Amino acid sequence: MKSTHPEAWRSAALDRASHVRRWAFVAVLGALSSVSGCAGLEPQAAPASAAQALAQEVQSNYGIVIEGLRLTSAGSMLDFRYRVLDPVRAAPLLNGKVQLYLLDELRGAKLGVPDTPVLGRIRQTARNNKIIENRTYFVMFGNPGKAARSGDRLTLLLGEAKITDLTVQ
Repeated sequence: MKSTHPEAWRSAALDRASHVRRWAFVAVLGALSSVSGCAGLEPQAAPASAAQALAQEVQSNYGIVIEGLRLTSAGSMLDFRYRVLDPVRAAPLLNGKVQLYLLDELRGAKLGVPDTPVLGRIRQTARNNKIIENRTYFVMFGNPGKAARSGDRLTLLLGEAKITDLTVQ
């Protein structure tokens, strides 16, 4: 049963009004912060020409765009991600018979793809030789002893071919 007491009605109206004012304040604050955040942005400097040259070389030779090489699993693994632009040129990366390694020339470490008893090798391969364009694929590399660290430059070895200067993020 609703209260018909004038004080209860006035209290409910005040609660609604304060609720509306609170949400309006939050909306205005959010709009101001997004606008002020955009005003303070400076144009990003163009990436170094060496990095651009490497990206162009990888794209033209292997048909991929490297999306990142990141430490994962508390630093005990490296997650290499790449997007396929040309399935024909990217085929060696997705061939399960080709061994992939990361080489840390500074420390002399050669990091391979772990082969677990249950999962097998922790990398994606082309199923039925079907490689999908614009899909992101991954390869997980073991990092025993946490040999590779953030900021290190590594080389990806794919059989006889190699991609140099991959920076660990």
